[in-house]
Amino acid sequence: MIKFENVGLRYGMGPEILKDLTFSIEPQSFQFLTGPSGAGKTSLLRLLFMSLKPTRGFISIFGQDCTQISRARMPAMRRRIGVVFQDFRLLEHLTTYENVALPHRVAGKSEHEYRADVIDLLKWVGLGDRMHVLPPVLSGGEKQRAAIARALITQPEVLLADEPTGNVDPPLARRLVRLFIELNRLGTSVLIATHDLHLLEQVDARHLVLNDGRLTIYD
Repeated sequence: MIKFENVGLRYGMGPEILKDLTFSIEPQSFQFLTGPSGAGKTSLLRLLFMSLKPTRGFISIFGQDCTQISRARMPAMRRRIGVVFQDFRLLEHLTTYENVALPHRVAGKSEHEYRADVIDLLKWVGLGDRMHVLPPVLSGGEKQRAAIARALITQPEVLLADEPTGNVDPPLARRLVRLFIELNRLGTSVLIATHDLHLLEQVDARHLVLNDGRLTIYD
């Protein structure tokens, strides 16, 4: 599904941030990405989402060389990947419901096709009574849950989550992990970047450990 071969990344003329990464994300797989701050986890997520291109090496995403995907085809490719950003990236002029429904709206679906799914998902993440408020009114934890719901609403083939439980309390974190596990069982490949050791202990999954830009894999 996604394959890295000897991938390196640097910004400008600076030192390499990522070095000789070789790994793959298989269909229906579940993995954690971890490592100390500054190890390059966010940069790796950006490569996976195709918002960065590698300095060297080869990345294949859904069978396509990522450097050869045209600008016109990029939105369709990215719709196959759900992303939960650490900084939420909610649109402040849209309600919680509208933010979560946005991927369907962008894809041209009519509201009657997705309304029930959006409402059900918002209730599941504990935002059923907050669906009609704007992001500035939401707490940090509520914004995180809205961002997670938005990433999941289209049931993507791959889900990338950057510290998805960082702003929620332990009971909700466990519920969100159960949702990630259920999505994985339904066929979605999941990669969660996290520092949360308790979260790592909850799921028997492969660990991708970044340290000083290099990757070690523990199956």
